[in-house]
Amino acid sequence: MSSREKILEAVLQNQPEKKLLPEISILKRDDRDAVPGYMQVMKAIGGSVYLVADLTAVKILINEHFDIAKRVVTSLPELTGDYELLSPTVAPHTYDDIELAVLRGHFGVAENAAVWLTDELMVQRIIPYICQHLAIVITAQSIVPTLHEAYEKIGQAEYGFGAFIGGPSKTADIEQALVLGAHGPLSMTVFILQ
Repeated sequence: MSSREKILEAVLQNQPEKKLLPEISILKRDDRDAVPGYMQVMKAIGGSVYLVADLTAVKILINEHFDIAKRVVTSLPELTGDYELLSPTVAPHTYDDIELAVLRGHFGVAENAAVWLTDELMVQRIIPYICQHLAIVITAQSIVPTLHEAYEKIGQAEYGFGAFIGGPSKTADIEQALVLGAHGPLSMTVFILQ
């Protein structure tokens, strides 16, 4: 056994025992404020948010606020009668002309109005970034108050790709001119199912 192998073996044998992380209750907030808090922050960062009873209400709002004559895609099978169902087998570059993408989100985070999406719900990883407008459907019960609680939810989950997406894409140049949609969607709308 070489010196290198001896050292590596010694390191492997001398591992500290695993300990649970401490509970930090000061970072927890009251869940009752999660939905109103989420809505307030989403509006403040330039997004739109609607409380809806069902997916029929989502369709009505989409038809009122977006140009559905252009390409509208969705990952929700319940909406495929009206919109194109996303496919994981289609080449991603064929989605370069999407006007609106309607996706389901795993959950929302009230403190920053983000929505957690994984590749499972995106269908194609490029979709939430290449579309002109992004709409995400989440349930009111799924909204957590803080990012700390969000990370507790995703910490043990298995996924290939995941992202917190919050609000429309924003950037500013040296003159501090705010530009929406430079690196992603021009707008983001969240539909919260009650």
